[in-house]
This record gives sequence, structure tokens and C-alpha cells, in this order.
Amino acid sequence: MEHTSPLDIPWLDPQLAPVLIVVIVLAAVGTTILFCCGLVAYSRRRSPRYLLITAVLGLLVVRSVVGLGTVFGVVPMTVHHLVEHGFDFAIAVLVLYAVYRSGPMADTETNRERPSKSDD
Repeated sequence: MEHTSPLDIPWLDPQLAPVLIVVIVLAAVGTTILFCCGLVAYSRRRSPRYLLITAVLGLLVVRSVVGLGTVFGVVPMTVHHLVEHGFDFAIAVLVLYAVYRSGPMADTETNRERPSKSDD
């Protein structure tokens, strides 16, 4: 692609380009900080659940980078849509799997351990 400025991209309104860039940069910075926190948490816990959440945060960072690349004309719009929507699906699956792997709720386990009223 030949685009180097968001102001030259036909699908992007030049008046909104600065706003879009700021939003994407803030998203990239925020998700990168969260990803680093996830790495630290995973290094301390070493559990599959922490690894899944860290992977999700990493995908969010890549989504932001792809979005920024699209605004600057480096990533074609078709690739942008494939990556972004593919990652949306992957993030949803990973989060749901992490929830599934978390096991039963604490209340359920507590109810199993309590003696029934007929035992009194």
C-alpha cells in the first residue's frame, strides 16, 4: 500500500482521523499494560486459566496494532476485517473456556460439605 497518512485514506473522514488514532493508540497502550500485568500474574500462578487470560490480552494488543496499521494504510481493509473478527471469535472462545475450566462455584462445594437437616 502506498498510504502513509490517515488523511489520504478514502474511507476515513480526515476530521475524524485524529480521534480514531488517539482512540486506537490509547487502546494499544492500555491493552499492552494489561497484557504485561497478565504475564506477571501468569508467571506467579502458572495455571492454565492465567495463561488463557494472558493469551486473550495478547490478542487484544494485536487487534489494536492491526487497527493502527489499517488507519495508516499498512494493513489492507480485508486483512483488517479477517484479523479483527477472527480475533473477536478467538477471544470469546478463550474467555468462555477459561470460565468453563474454573470449575464449580464455591457455594456448590460448600453445599455438598454441609450435613443435611436429617442428620441432626
